[in-house]
Amino acid sequence: MILESMFGMWLVLNVSLDTQTPNATDPASWLRMSVHQKDATLLPLVRQATDCVVRKVTADPRYQSDMRPDDFSDLVVDSISACARPVRAMIDAHDRMYGNGSGEAFLLGPYLDVLPSAVVKQVKIRTR
Repeated sequence: MILESMFGMWLVLNVSLDTQTPNATDPASWLRMSVHQKDATLLPLVRQATDCVVRKVTADPRYQSDMRPDDFSDLVVDSISACARPVRAMIDAHDRMYGNGSGEAFLLGPYLDVLPSAVVKQVKIRTR
């Protein structure tokens, strides 16, 4: 259910919001953004991190196309370190927009809560 909500939010944000990125050298510009604008700006970074994890999972020698969703957990966890660059970009952007420390809290909370099911869904889509 959470994955469907995240996917729905992604579609709405992707289609309807202006994703104009504020000037990175002007921190006050981030403060003037609405939550919707911040989420729309963050979404491509979330997608890049997730896409990296999906690529690493499917490239892992332990991956099998007939794996059950519960079997993906170790592959997902192990792929995070290989995706350090996009994950770090997501964390840093979150920190800039919502305050220091918020990016790590986002990663360890909401992002990791839905990541395994998002990976399973993406893997199924890509292997059809």
